[in-house]
Amino acid sequence: MASSEVDQKYLGRMARSVEGDNPILSSTLFKILGLSLRLSDKLVEVKKQRKPDATLHENIMRILWLAREGLKMLQEYVIPFVTNCVELKVLAYKLRASFYHIFVLFRNQPRVSNMPDWDPDAVPTDRGKDMHGADDYRHPMHHSLEGGPVGPPPGFEAPVSARSLSFLLPAKDYLPTAHQYFEEAAQLADALLWGSHSLRLSVKTEYAAFLYECVHDADASRTLARNTINEVYEATEGMDDDMFRDACELVTVLGKMMRRGLGSNNTLHGKAQASHSASPGVTPPVGMENPI
Repeated sequence: MASSEVDQKYLGRMARSVEGDNPILSSTLFKILGLSLRLSDKLVEVKKQRKPDATLHENIMRILWLAREGLKMLQEYVIPFVTNCVELKVLAYKLRASFYHIFVLFRNQPRVSNMPDWDPDAVPTDRGKDMHGADDYRHPMHHSLEGGPVGPPPGFEAPVSARSLSFLLPAKDYLPTAHQYFEEAAQLADALLWGSHSLRLSVKTEYAAFLYECVHDADASRTLARNTINEVYEATEGMDDDMFRDACELVTVLGKMMRRGLGSNNTLHGKAQASHSASPGVTPPVGMENPI
């Protein structure tokens, strides 16, 4: 998704490159870039959280809102205008898949991901309570004259709930659509970019992660990673230093993905271990967290 440093670099470059010809497109790309930076921070916070408390729920709400708004801007103001721009077209289709990837991770029904589980209705909230647990909400005017925290406007006193989350983004099966969008982005990258292009590698890296952690097709994930690495080595096109560094980092990640789910002798784990690793709620190995 757009939390990838490679994607963020291309968003910034393309926003500047079209600024003179299409200010609206440029402005939208800059907005998506800012949104992606914030989204990246929140995803890192959530990956570190395992306790389903109010902070975790608020972070997930923010992630879903950012992804929803990013997808809306992308579909309305970017994708219709990328026909003649090769790299921007690949990036736009990749970002569309990435936003749906987030929906699958946090809002899919049935649940398929290994991200922290949570139930908004089951989480107590500390909002509106003082240090002794007493209700601290008083009339807003009272607070404005005396100082101290001001209570929420009427109608906004309730904590995060399943109802408010459904209003933000309905729970449904986003997996088939996300899978279709990743396939479309990968086909575009294959058709329009050479094998060692860092943007093409970004598409394949997240697609491999999606296959492993959401589709739970470890064989397909490893095969995709292996084929992508082979295509990098077979590429004859030149790269500048920045693209070379990005390609090296992504190939390293793909190399780890190529071995994910295998034992030390590159054989599959036992059935019990394989079943355990494919089930939601299992923490991935250190360094192999979802790379989006």
